[in-house]
Amino acid sequence: MSSKLKKALQFLLFLGIGVVILGLVYRSQNTAFQEQCRLDGVPAGECSLIDQLLYDFSTVHPGWILLVIAAFTASNMLRAWRWQMLLEPMGYRARFVNSFLTILLGYFANLFLPRMGEVVRAGSLSRYERIPMERVMGTLVVDRLMDFVCLALVVGLTFIFEADTLWAFISSNQQENGSSPALWQYPVVQIGLALFLLAAIVAVLFRKKILQHPFVQKVSNLIEGFWDGLRSVFRLRHAGLFIAYSLGIWLMFYLQCWFNLLAFPPTAHLGPGAALMIFVFGTLGFVIPAPGGMGSFHALVIAGLALYGVIGSNAFSYAMIAFFTIQIFYNFVAGMLSLVLLPLLNKRQEANTSAATEHPAG
Repeated sequence: MSSKLKKALQFLLFLGIGVVILGLVYRSQNTAFQEQCRLDGVPAGECSLIDQLLYDFSTVHPGWILLVIAAFTASNMLRAWRWQMLLEPMGYRARFVNSFLTILLGYFANLFLPRMGEVVRAGSLSRYERIPMERVMGTLVVDRLMDFVCLALVVGLTFIFEADTLWAFISSNQQENGSSPALWQYPVVQIGLALFLLAAIVAVLFRKKILQHPFVQKVSNLIEGFWDGLRSVFRLRHAGLFIAYSLGIWLMFYLQCWFNLLAFPPTAHLGPGAALMIFVFGTLGFVIPAPGGMGSFHALVIAGLALYGVIGSNAFSYAMIAFFTIQIFYNFVAGMLSLVLLPLLNKRQEANTSAATEHPAG
């Protein structure tokens, strides 16, 4: 099988995953919308979720949307500066414009094939900055490592500040369903706890053989590599600035989510705590391998909004507005511009490099 055919099949597979998830989300929301119309006495012919979605788009406040775009742009600028810092210890000084535009190009590639953005981003910078590909890929490992650490930090903060919301939602569901048993009384939970206890006993009794197993050694090496990558951050010349850039990137992501909530009237009343929870739900939606988080982002954001009483077409419309603003509009337009600007901005530099190669100083 040729590489082009393999990539095409991968694209169709992941696109199919996204379309199926989005289709299921739309189907469930449309069913609920039709039922609400029936209860409100609205004729079926006048009850269209698509029409409602188009109307909701028209109610969005453009000022907040501009701030959404500004926050996402700022996060990409911070990521570009952070990337430059990772390249400097290896003796490479990448231009900011190349770092920034290749990041945008990576997001654009992810719209077509999940995780392809990393390869496109690394390959583009390697080409325009004359940096070996393996060196660039090495910096992206640390880049993603810091994103993982920041995500874990955000999830932890969410459980600290929004624990009451989660507990209230669980308690209300139990009251609606009658006297539900405690969590530990469910058979599935009991079986899970029993299996966990059994696995712990086996791990203690056969720990030497388990540690020698190839799979365990591979996981151990992976964890060791993770730790080495994390320690390498503190060996940077400006480690504090690097950490500040990392925190700044995720602060911009959070503000992007909050500004989106403020832009849509049915969610404008939600505060910073709710924005934090919905931000985590939406971010986890991008973990599922679908193009740009299509479908999975919608499903999880709708679930997050349900914690705060935003359900039905309002939740669906918010998810569509947030997804369209960045994943479709911004990343598509910025990606196309990057495809045009990168060759133009680097044309003179490439010409100078070729001239220096052909006529070396004697």
